[in-house]
Amino acid sequence: METSDWLKKDKQYVWHPFTQALTADENLVIVRAESASLFTADGKEYIDANSSWWVNVHGHCHPHIQEAITNQLANLDHTIFAGATHPQAIRLAERICTILPSSFSKVFFSDNGSTAIEVALKMIFQYWSNKNESKKRVIAIEGAYHGDTFGAMAVGERGYFNEPFEHFFFDVDFIAFPTKENNKEIVDNLEKLLQTGEIAGIIVEPLIQGSAGMRVYSPDFLDELVSLAHKYNSFVIFDEVMTAWGRTGKLFALNHCRQKPDIICLSKGLTGGTLPLGLTVATEEIFTAFLAPEKVKALLHGHSFTGNALSCAAANASLDIFEEPETWESIEIIQSKHLEFARKISANPMVKNTAVFGTIIRFEIETGNESSYFSTIRDIAYRYFIENGCLIRPLGNVIFLNPPYSITEKQLDRLYDVISAFLETID
Repeated sequence: METSDWLKKDKQYVWHPFTQALTADENLVIVRAESASLFTADGKEYIDANSSWWVNVHGHCHPHIQEAITNQLANLDHTIFAGATHPQAIRLAERICTILPSSFSKVFFSDNGSTAIEVALKMIFQYWSNKNESKKRVIAIEGAYHGDTFGAMAVGERGYFNEPFEHFFFDVDFIAFPTKENNKEIVDNLEKLLQTGEIAGIIVEPLIQGSAGMRVYSPDFLDELVSLAHKYNSFVIFDEVMTAWGRTGKLFALNHCRQKPDIICLSKGLTGGTLPLGLTVATEEIFTAFLAPEKVKALLHGHSFTGNALSCAAANASLDIFEEPETWESIEIIQSKHLEFARKISANPMVKNTAVFGTIIRFEIETGNESSYFSTIRDIAYRYFIENGCLIRPLGNVIFLNPPYSITEKQLDRLYDVISAFLETID
């Protein structure tokens, strides 16, 4: 079938995410992928600079993950996960608890990052309910994005993607995004909220807010936040859906911190980007509160594909790859080259707020206005990058890269060259 025929059928039948169909450009028709490259039906190659929504950490079609999925499919594709279990899920849960701090001991399986967040929120609210304690409020950080299901939207930025739904949300206490200038004020406000004794928990994207523009904040602030929460008997949820799996230069963002959360949510790169899977990992203290003679005190939550054997096999294979020194060598190379490029572009008057954290580089294009997801420069930049064989999806006027770890230095240089050339085209 010709590309035009695929696109015609796509327009007729498919509703795409985060897309205004009336004004959107034509979609790329992707028919093949390999390592850090995507190939379209018309034979063009694109460097996947954002790991296909930040999930393909090892690159596309990794042979070890392919083999694991194929072998698993020959034996078990899926089984109900209530009243049954299987070796891949057990092995994955054990490995996750082994590589996390020792306080984590129980893994709850779901389907994606957003549902992992829903599970975490239900855990903390039901924990206090099971304990007959009235803690029904939650704290989040302004600018947050935790997903698109209703609980996840409620703890995310208001008036952004979610305005039509806000009248359905539960109340959330938001604290400002932490910077060097406002750190003390935020900590004071946070402590006042915690002193009420009504806070069930705090949810954060640790160290980097993704959809808000890859905004980076200090591990020291996060340590203070966790310490205060625990001082006032509240839980902390780390949404590591994006920040885990080497993105910050360490396996988890929490590895940059001294203080540890009570719940961690994982997805995206968990399976190497091959199959959907979400994990909500909790401490033994939290799990114990759900043990009671009354069935109603159990966590009565689940999904049809909970603990899917193929997804678990892919995740175990992905963990194998993280045990290889070459993976971490690649991460270090990417970070080193990002730092070099950041120094180069920082002198450009059209560039501001450049930052590098692990395999992520981000900077803002100066527009004369505040940074915004809806900045018109976004579409201009995106089209330029696509025309030059680079799949880079800006967040408004924020340009960022977080490529697969399999990307070559030549491909990275190509991305940098195209970005530099684009900066020369804007006034």
